[in-house]
Amino acid sequence: MNPPDPIQQKTSVREIMNRFVVSVDSFVTANDAAKIMEDTGVGAMIVLENKLPIGIVTDRDFAIKIVAHSNSNDIPVKQIMSTPLISIDSDSDLWTASDLMSTRKVRKLPVIDDDNVVGIITTSDLVQHIADH
Repeated sequence: MNPPDPIQQKTSVREIMNRFVVSVDSFVTANDAAKIMEDTGVGAMIVLENKLPIGIVTDRDFAIKIVAHSNSNDIPVKQIMSTPLISIDSDSDLWTASDLMSTRKVRKLPVIDDDNVVGIITTSDLVQHIADH
């Protein structure tokens, strides 16, 4: 008999999400946002407007939307963020998170409960969970 599939189990997003999430206001420059990402060691930040999450900016956004397109790094981060923000709630199961990430082609998925960012789950988190189980 095969062991249970770790994604099929009813593990919730809350159980494996990273609770350390960095956010930045939408008017911050791309250059300043990049420095914050470097200082905090993250590959993505949630972009806020009026304290509400409106987008996500990833290291990939910098590579494609600034470097590849020769844009200035002084533009507001709002102009390079990925939007609409694709997110999930913390009570969702890992299968739902995995399916959402696959169908929407995202590698970092903010976890939002009641308009508050409570965590982030990445494809690496899912792979690590599978490897551990």
